[in-house]
Order: sequence, then C-alpha cells, then structure tokens
Amino acid sequence: MLKRPDAIPDAPGSYQFKDADGRVIYVGKARSLRARLSNYFADPRSLHPRTAQMMERAASVEWIVVQNDVEALMLEFSLIKTHRPRFNVRLVDDKSYPYLAVTVGEAWPRATVMRGAKRKDTRYFGPYAHAYAIRETLDLLLRSFPIRTCTNAKMHRHELLRRPCLLYHIERCSAPCVGAVGDEEYRELVGELMAFLEGDTKPVVRRLETEMKEASDALEFEHAARLRDRLSSVRLAIERQQMVTDTPENLDVVGVAEDDLVASVQVLHVRRGRVVGRHGFVLEKVEDLTSAQLIGRVLEQHYSETPLGVPRQVLLPELPDDEATYNAWLSGLREGRVELRVPSRGRKRDLLETSRRNAAEQLNRHRLRRSSDLTSRAVALEELQDALGLAEAPLRIECYDMSHLQGTDYVGSMVVFEDGLPKRSDYRRFKVSAVQGNDDYGAMYEVLSRRLAHVLDGDGEVPEVAPGEGAIRAGEGGSTPAVRDPGEALPDGEALPDIDQIGRRRRRASRFAYPPQLLLVDGGKGQLNVAVNVLEELGLSERIAVASLAKRLEEVYVPGKSDPVVIPRSSEGIYLLQQARDEAHRFAITFHRELRGKRMTRTVLDGVPGLGPKRRKRLVKELGGVRGVQAASLEELSALAWLPDQVAGAVYDHVHKPAGRTRHDVRHGERAEHTR
Repeated sequence: MLKRPDAIPDAPGSYQFKDADGRVIYVGKARSLRARLSNYFADPRSLHPRTAQMMERAASVEWIVVQNDVEALMLEFSLIKTHRPRFNVRLVDDKSYPYLAVTVGEAWPRATVMRGAKRKDTRYFGPYAHAYAIRETLDLLLRSFPIRTCTNAKMHRHELLRRPCLLYHIERCSAPCVGAVGDEEYRELVGELMAFLEGDTKPVVRRLETEMKEASDALEFEHAARLRDRLSSVRLAIERQQMVTDTPENLDVVGVAEDDLVASVQVLHVRRGRVVGRHGFVLEKVEDLTSAQLIGRVLEQHYSETPLGVPRQVLLPELPDDEATYNAWLSGLREGRVELRVPSRGRKRDLLETSRRNAAEQLNRHRLRRSSDLTSRAVALEELQDALGLAEAPLRIECYDMSHLQGTDYVGSMVVFEDGLPKRSDYRRFKVSAVQGNDDYGAMYEVLSRRLAHVLDGDGEVPEVAPGEGAIRAGEGGSTPAVRDPGEALPDGEALPDIDQIGRRRRRASRFAYPPQLLLVDGGKGQLNVAVNVLEELGLSERIAVASLAKRLEEVYVPGKSDPVVIPRSSEGIYLLQQARDEAHRFAITFHRELRGKRMTRTVLDGVPGLGPKRRKRLVKELGGVRGVQAASLEELSALAWLPDQVAGAVYDHVHKPAGRTRHDVRHGERAEHTR
C-alpha cells in the first residue's frame, strides 16, 4: 500500500499518482500540495469508493511545484492530455466537427473545410453540424469575397498553365494564380471575409450598397446587377446567423446534460449577438466530481484549444469550483477580463436552456448510437461470454437494484435485457416487506428469493383447465394459477375471472419463470455473495451465472475471484453492463419516488373503514379541513345526515388514535374505574 511521503511542500502545484508499473493513473492540482495530498492518506473507509480504488492501485506519488494556481491548472491539463490517466475525466466522443478555416499563414490564403487537430496560422470559424452547411455558406460568400478555395497543388498547376480555373469565370475566385488580383487587394478580401464570419456584417453591406449605387449612377448596369446579386447573397448569409441577444455582444453559452457515466456538453458561440457556431463533446465521468468540479473540467476541455478564442462573457449552468482560478486562467488566454456568469432570467437564461436541451439531445444520441448498433451488441455479448467464462453468450440478462430513503419505502427493481436491448415488458418491481431499517443485503436477499422461486415453479407443468371445468384464481403472490375443484363453491363476492385475463396471467407467469443466463446485481462483493447464497439455496448455481457491477467503480466481480474481472473500459461489454445497471437504478428510483409520493400525500383520514374518496372530500369540506374533522366531537360527526353512524364512529376512533385509546378503550376504562 502507498505510504504517505515525507516533506510534502505547502505550495501550489500538480501531483501524479502512479501504479507499480510507473503508469500515471491520476493527475490533480492543488493550491496547497501538502493539504490536498494529506486527504488521500486518510482512513480508506472514509474515502469515496472511486478514490479508495485509485489509492489501492497507486504505488507512488510525485508532484511538480509551480508559482500559482493558474499555472497548476495549466500543468494539470497538460499532464492529463499527455498521459490520459485512468481515473481522470476524459473525452470519449472524439468526433471532429467541421470548421470553416482560412489559412492566413499562406502567401495567398484560402478558405476550406477542415477537421481534426488545429493548425497554427489558420483562423477557424464554426464548428458546423455538417460539412454541407459550410459549403452552402461559403458558396454564398464567395460571390462577395472571391478568395481561392483550391489546394496548393491545383493552384501551382494553374500557375504553370497561366490559365485560371472555372471558378474565376463564374466569379467565385479572383484568380491570384495568374496575377488577376494584387496582394494588397486580396488581403483586404480575406480580412473582410473573416470579419463577416465573426459577425461584423454592417461594413460589408454598406460597401456593397455604396458600390452598387455608384455603378448605377455611372450607367454601369451590368456591374450594378452583379453587385446587387452579391448583396442578396450576403443578406441571405446574414439571415442564417440568428440574432440571439439584444446587443451585439460576444459570449459563449455552455449547456451540460449528464448521468452517472457521462456528461454531454454543448457550447454555443455568440459573436456580435449572432450564433456563429457550436461545439459539442461528451466526457466520461471516471473520477468522483461535484457539479461545480465538472464545470471546471468542461472549461478546461473546451478552452484549451478553442479556435474561436475566449469571449468576454461565458454563461454557465453553475459556477466552477475555485472560480477565481478559472477566471484568471481564461482572462490570461483572452488577455482581457472574462466574466463567468449564471444567468437567472431573460434572453440569456433562455439561451442557456437551449444549449442544455441540445446537450440532452446529444446525450440521447450518444446512448442510442451504441445501444441500437447490432454489431456492437453482438460484440458486447461475445466479450461478456469470454470475460465472465460463460458457456454461451448471455442473451438474457437480468439486473437488480434496491432503493430506499433511510430504510423507508424499500423497493427493488428487475430489468431485463435480451439480445443486448432492454425488454420493458419483462421488467418487475418489488415492495420489500421483510426488511427493517437500512439493510441492502436483506432486501436483495428477499427480492432475489421471490423472483428465483418462480424459476423453480416454471420447471413443473402448469395445469391446464378448460373453460367450464372450474374457476381459476391467482395463487400466492398473484403469479402461478391455482385450480379449484369443479364442485367447490366460490366464496362470497368472488367472481369467475375473465378467460382473457387468465391467459394474460399465464403468459406473464411463464415469462417470469424463464431463467436468465446472467444475473447481474448492482453493488460489490457483498451483494454478489447474497446472490450466490440465494442461488445455492434454490439449487440454481449450475444453471444461472451471476456477477456484480460496483456502482460508480465500474468493476465486475464474479464468484470465486477476489479481484475484479478485467474488462476494458472502452469495450462494448462493460458498456452493456453499465446500461443495464443504470436502467435498473432508474426503474427502482422511479418506483421508490412513486411510493414515497403516495405516502407523503396521505392524510389522517386514509384507511378509515367506510370512508371512501367522495365521503372524505365532503367531510373535509363541510368541517373546514382535516383539522376541523380532528376537532369534531362524536356527536357532531353523527349529526351529519349523509354520514352513517358506524362510519362516524370509525372516523372519530381513527383521528383520535394518536392520543392513545379508542372509544371502546375509554368506555372500558371508565367502567373499570367506576367498579373500583
């Protein structure tokens, strides 16, 4: 185990934990290295599980001292980018969005579509959602800013031929290859194009309007018509840039949508009041982060290499942890003051909500893209078969999770994945009744025992009963049908069920009796041991494979192994297990909130015999509320003509239960006192 090193400096810097092989597994920053690193050497039981796991793998720790917090932040990001540590947040959706780029570093700059790593001496505009959107915009702008779009090789070829290409003849290029335009004039065209793309559109419109009027006054009608067409193209391009702020200001809007595994980010770039581009990416939440810390990671990821620079104002859903450090870092990048702000109302708040919705849609697309891909599902099942040592691919996976609030409203959930996709018709919810207090193991035992008992019931034949032979009623638990003798009389009030209802009940029972090929529980070794014990008690250990997925640790445990099974984090197999775990958690939380909501909305009048919803509503209304009912005497309740005396007495007994005794107890006590 890693021992605490001596003489940790009390200075800002970045620290790196390394494993036994010398690989960097975590990089962090600190205002005081001594104070921060001391926290890691506390009692492992007091650490967050993910931090405790990292400390188990760590064999050494190193640090680099810097001058201030901003340098520590920059150094941390540089080391994370270099080493890509396992326990740090990292980019998982490395999709490269297309940019409209202008190669200002070349002798004759050109406009083109670029992806991938950003180059020096190149100005970028965007990014755009699709490359065709760039080409449509560029086609409109080349009428007014005819700079070249050809490659350097093509330009050199036409220089040798001393003949321009077709774009010159259709007025989409000024043909610098044959000297049809001077260097200074060409640079002016490039500068105007970049200013226009940055949102400064008024000078261009004014220039075209002036030139068109001058050509018309000089009776150069053909030239005036061409300028008119260019002006129309420019105005059409301006219309595509939506005005989103009341004033022509520069800002970025950061929207975030997240779950337990990933965070989706959408950044809208607003320049001079218009949206000129957006940037989206997905972060894998490997380390334990608060929402404020996650915002800090988002700022690091985006502004470390942003081609559009840092604007004066950045709108965020929440201010980052250590706001002053990030503010100083961004101000240094911009070489001017930067304001980090959480808008509370107005158009900027609406703009932040738009960015958040875009991030949520991207998160859904990210999930669907992986879950709906047939090939990835097949690969996932094969990977699980190999990693877990299964005899066959787990075509049916059942995952279980528990939910409660301080031991109350204990519920369990079972979700089913068949062929790598959720099968919602087979989901089940359980009310845990035999567990008192906070006991996840006991709750898991009860849920698994109740569910797997139906696997044993399914091994026997379900009796078939023809219509008319007898009545079928729900058996214990409402699952397996039980059969009455033909001559047995029906109890009072019990009616013969509909035959369609019987069929539905039989189909549900048969699906519930179908055993999973992999039983997955949410938790660590403790939950795994509970599942193993249930399978052994029921004699199903040889039929059903079992595994556990540690929450937020992403480690898979199987029986007989003390160490977790090694499944690459980027594999489709681990993603399928995570998806099942998250779905079970969502299903359990939903059921728990539903039960808790019902309990919280109950009143003291619930459960009174004979007092249905209509009578309860009328009683509360006539007596001026629930407190009026509680304050009413038995005589006042009995005086209500529409309320039967028996129900009135039941209401009186029920609302006075907290005080101690019922009317019967009171009268019995009075008689006893009188006898004495």
